[in-house]
Amino acid sequence: MYQENIVLCGASAYEQKYYFNQDFNSLPDHVKQELQIMCVLFTEDVGGVLTLEFDEDGRLQFKTEALEADACFDEIGSALKIKQLQTEKRDLLESLEMYYKVFFLGDIPEEELKKKADGEE
Repeated sequence: MYQENIVLCGASAYEQKYYFNQDFNSLPDHVKQELQIMCVLFTEDVGGVLTLEFDEDGRLQFKTEALEADACFDEIGSALKIKQLQTEKRDLLESLEMYYKVFFLGDIPEEELKKKADGEE
């Protein structure tokens, strides 16, 4: 099991760059594009750095950072934007969590376990 959070992707308003972890390259292209658009628009809107990271339980976390001298970073707007994204992109985020749990943590979803148990009886 992983010891620390695993970064899925991120964007920086300071460097105007987007990062995607190649360990997740098997994700469909439309998912990768949606992640890129989401991260880049977030940093364009509120500034700073945004990373999407999986914690040890497979939950997707939004992490923001800003330089102390960055007067343009909107901390309140950042929190509101994250809540908005979590609501609007719920299906995508839940699917990414499931993907991570199955392919990286080796967890089998409960509904699959139930199907197997029902099929064996």
